[in-house]
Amino acid sequence: MKIEITPVAFVRNLRTKPLDDDWSQFVSQIVLTQAIPNSTLQGIDAFSHLEIIYYFDQVNAEDIVFENHPRGNPKYPKVGIFAQRKKDRPNQLGICTVELLKLDGNQLTVKYLDAIDGTPVLDIKPVMREFEPKSPIRQPDWATDLMKQYW
Repeated sequence: MKIEITPVAFVRNLRTKPLDDDWSQFVSQIVLTQAIPNSTLQGIDAFSHLEIIYYFDQVNAEDIVFENHPRGNPKYPKVGIFAQRKKDRPNQLGICTVELLKLDGNQLTVKYLDAIDGTPVLDIKPVMREFEPKSPIRQPDWATDLMKQYW
């Protein structure tokens, strides 16, 4: 089965390389495409956080992995791609929870988005408490170590 998706928006920011850390330094704009009316954002500014689903469009097919040591670090265990958030994924999809700073016409200004300038946005959803985890979040120590400098 093949699925075709058209971006609803594009990311605009000053980050042009998909480096692993220091994402909190960047504020991003998510700008709707001309095909998507501004009315799709009506009421979104009542929410503090959004989920942004995007496409890692600069990943080369030969870079896609199914298992590895996260960040190529042998001190971390070898795990499958679905046990990590790496960009080099089979369908090249990313998701990130961001803080909404401002809505202005066809543009959202957000913080904590780990997508580079020009990244296609596939969907935007508000974060609602009722969709957050109902039980405590558990993760391995290597994941905590890996994320120390991410934001």
